[in-house]
Amino acid sequence: MPATDDAHNPATPNATPAAIPTVSVVLPACGRMDLLDRSLDALMRQSVDPRSVEVIVVDDEPNHNTLHLVAGWRTRTLERGPRLAYVANTGPRGPGAARNRGWRAARADVIAFTSDDAVPSPDWLAQGLAAFDGGADVVCGRIETPVPARPTDRQRSAHAHELADFTSANCFVRKPVLERLDGFDERFSVQRGSDADLHFRLLEQGIRIVRAPQALAVHPVRPAPWGASLLQIRHAVFDALLYKKHPTLYRERIEAHPCWDHYAIVAALLLALPCWALGVRWLALAATLAWLALTVRLFLRRLKGTAHSASHVAEMAITSILLPPLSVFWRLAGAVRYRVRFA
Repeated sequence: MPATDDAHNPATPNATPAAIPTVSVVLPACGRMDLLDRSLDALMRQSVDPRSVEVIVVDDEPNHNTLHLVAGWRTRTLERGPRLAYVANTGPRGPGAARNRGWRAARADVIAFTSDDAVPSPDWLAQGLAAFDGGADVVCGRIETPVPARPTDRQRSAHAHELADFTSANCFVRKPVLERLDGFDERFSVQRGSDADLHFRLLEQGIRIVRAPQALAVHPVRPAPWGASLLQIRHAVFDALLYKKHPTLYRERIEAHPCWDHYAIVAALLLALPCWALGVRWLALAATLAWLALTVRLFLRRLKGTAHSASHVAEMAITSILLPPLSVFWRLAGAVRYRVRFA
């Protein structure tokens, strides 16, 4: 297991005292070497004075490959780059926990958060820091997610990231604010819930948030396996926790109402199956037709405006059948786990 940040770690700075940096960049990593290498390359090319920057790579899946990648970058940029440190996050894991380890190890008053699959523009830090001149406590940069004119469903969902009010892939927060809020809630093991929870707590505390659209980070859409939406739907369990903590803001900014169409599809299916088994054919047929009509409606809604390749159409058809029961299961599982009335 790689060591944490200390003087004997080849990826961490030597013990020579250095000036306090202006900004500390926290960069969680999880074993994706090519993405981490690309992100570090972008951070080494920032337009600000490198002596005013420290970059803290928090390894959420501690391994020697990440350690040596960071060590290699530090060796190449020792004379002209920012201070580069490696921190192994041995647990608990998840984006919130990794970011907490990073900002607590940071020395600067301003913490800049990004992710290993984001590519900050050369002026990212300069523009983000400039936005603090008006007395802001939190600055939100801009995310750009390039997708084709006819994206897949996965690409369209990722593209919606551009409209997010707050994302830890591109934000700047004063360290005293993080200390006041105790950082990210580590019960959220996925970024969506972790980011939304911190954003909602900032709003509830009346902390001043400003936007810096020139502080740009490009967030390319990574290739996803066929049927990836079936794997991601399990994240709905954390929606229950987010709703429990912030019911009003959740309904205002996440979901105005429950996914009633999913519940209707599942209800029709649960009615049709026993009716067929018991021989109540008229009711079974009516329930089956209702299930089919609602499922086709969901399929067409998801397919609208997306790629119409045979593979993608087949994926949308099959996942539209499977998503409603999985969605209802995980939402109800979250309601039970977190003891909240959430549908």
